[in-house]
Amino acid sequence: MMYEQLMDQNASNTDLVVLPEMFSTGFTMDSRAAAEPMGGESCQWLQQQAQQRGIAITGSLAIASGDSYVNRMIFSFPDGNQIFYDKRHLFRMAGEHERYQPGDKRVVVEYRGWRILLQVCYDLRFPVFSRNNNDYDLALYVANWPEPRRQPWRKLLQARAIENLCYVAGVNRVGTDANGHKYSGDSMLVDFKGELLID
Repeated sequence: MMYEQLMDQNASNTDLVVLPEMFSTGFTMDSRAAAEPMGGESCQWLQQQAQQRGIAITGSLAIASGDSYVNRMIFSFPDGNQIFYDKRHLFRMAGEHERYQPGDKRVVVEYRGWRILLQVCYDLRFPVFSRNNNDYDLALYVANWPEPRRQPWRKLLQARAIENLCYVAGVNRVGTDANGHKYSGDSMLVDFKGELLID
């Protein structure tokens, strides 16, 4: 798998690998076709890779949850445990709310001395939801954020860092999807002053 090769080449001396939103399929509105059960093949792969490499790995997947579907960010720990967050703010302009159910809670994971807030794509535009109540050190966003809106993506990541006095990491996909939408990546790590640490 491509991700395994990338990790082999780039993830030595690493504590955390972050994959984009819906990393196994690319963002899709065909939730029924793309979704897998919790504990399915992609969840197992995340778990196995985290255990084998002794690191945490996270990214989101389309997951079947009861009679509906969620856009679920799964955080896999090196010990095999997994914690998940279901995307709260669905992109209504594209009809995501018609294909997926929104999550109803914030999730903060603790990993190697860091408290990490899990967020997915459009959550970035809702600052109240990510308000730091002194309960996290790093806000982590995974996304399929299109190239035409790359400047809002970049500026909002910095804004969330400044207003919450926290570190922010945003990991976005690259390339062109089956609908011809282009993605420029623009993944970055920002410090609590909004300064770019990795761009």
